[in-house]
Amino acid sequence: MFSFFKKKTAVEPQVEATSSAPAAQVQPPAKARSWLEKIGLGSQSAVPASDVVAPPVAVPEPPSPVVSSPAEPTAAERSTWLTKLRNGLRKTGSSIAQVFTGTQIDDALYEELEGALLMADAGVKATEFLLEDLRRRVKEAKATDPAVVKGLLSDAVTELLQPLEKQLVIGEASPTVMMVVGVNGAGKTTSIGKLTRHLADAGEIVLLAAADTFRAAAREQLAVWAGRTNVEIVSQEGGDPSAVTFDAVVAGKARRCDVVIADTAGRLPTQLHLMEELRKIKRTINKAQDAAPHEVLLVVDGNTGQNALAQVKAFDDALTLTGLVVTKLDGTAKGGVLAAIARERPVPVYFIGVGEKLEDLETFDAREFANALLDS
Repeated sequence: MFSFFKKKTAVEPQVEATSSAPAAQVQPPAKARSWLEKIGLGSQSAVPASDVVAPPVAVPEPPSPVVSSPAEPTAAERSTWLTKLRNGLRKTGSSIAQVFTGTQIDDALYEELEGALLMADAGVKATEFLLEDLRRRVKEAKATDPAVVKGLLSDAVTELLQPLEKQLVIGEASPTVMMVVGVNGAGKTTSIGKLTRHLADAGEIVLLAAADTFRAAAREQLAVWAGRTNVEIVSQEGGDPSAVTFDAVVAGKARRCDVVIADTAGRLPTQLHLMEELRKIKRTINKAQDAAPHEVLLVVDGNTGQNALAQVKAFDDALTLTGLVVTKLDGTAKGGVLAAIARERPVPVYFIGVGEKLEDLETFDAREFANALLDS
């Protein structure tokens, strides 16, 4: 269960604009009555988004401001997650932990630790920072036991990663619009599905936008997740991704959704014309709703190491990222890249993933990550 903090505020009803592009199709989920049925318009398998902008029913008064947060995970749930995280980071942490199996704290240990951090893709800048910080901590603590020094390294890693900790806030805008980006194969659509499930379980009304109109079966893949999570999806076969996102935001506002999530096509940051397409989508979202998108999330594959840092820099320069989702940390020995991100481009890490299951995507905690890394 995610532990992000939610704020729900009263929002004035808004007059909707319609898109000049062909209206995308709004498909209700297979396992639940659609929003249309709930408001008395009957069951429709697909209707233009513009047709549901102003439903001919009475609009209830907006609720008074409410501040709430979902239930925190139980001790057993958190313990299970920490075990998975520790196992997932074993490939990265084992080489670092081996440095502390000796009996002496000398230059040889620091040299070996330097090599282990670089092999874990912590990067030169983060490695130099951690070594200098560790030497200071060892001197201040007058530590001579390698086990104690390993604990001091855990403290140093935690302090380095703490600027990456940030909770995902839902409800400051209605709807909260998220634009999700990343290269093909990073786990972008799957991460959207997992996030949608957690939001839906927390009582949020979510609408998905299938704006990845180029990749084969991308729309179908997102539709499967929509069905699993009982949420609706706005899609348009072969359509313009900007038009799809515009229609989704307009529909989300009309239906008083809490969250709209736009799945965009995978982009290599070196393909400048494709990155420009993402900028266009972002501008279009802003036309549909002021100040949107409220979140621009980049999904990066932890297997890619320093390449993940390059992606963060490129997408941040192009779109101004608000958060990261780091996936597949269980399949790599390059989990140290989070240290490189923290040192060189500290974009908040909202979630990390160590598996394919729903519960394998969790909120990022610097202390938990550092302990799991060095306990491996």
